[in-house]
Amino acid sequence: MDDSAAPVEPGGHQPRDRGMARFARPVLIAAAVVAVVCLALLVIIFLLDTFNATVYSVGGNDIQDNTQESRDIRGLYDGARAGSTFFLVIALLAAAVAGWVLYRGRKPGGGDADGGEDVDFDDLGR
Repeated sequence: MDDSAAPVEPGGHQPRDRGMARFARPVLIAAAVVAVVCLALLVIIFLLDTFNATVYSVGGNDIQDNTQESRDIRGLYDGARAGSTFFLVIALLAAAVAGWVLYRGRKPGGGDADGGEDVDFDDLGR
């Protein structure tokens, strides 16, 4: 037995190197997760800003005043908002590029796993 031979996948399929398309699916998944986390963070920041403005206005103050305290409250989450927006844009760009690479690397003929046959539920039950 030759140990230097490449491993054979079940079903007799040889693994093949597809270049950049090999990394596109994990990048697409990671970018989608990062985008969802960034969107959730932006929603939380919006809710916290709203809550802070409401609590500040209970004492008869206006959050839009030109006082140092109101400026501090308005700018409390500026760094997190900017960072989340930055990473959201990067994640969306990465997802778009990964989607394009997957689209370009798809199999010719639609890539049907069933070879183009119309398989319905009755055929699967036999």
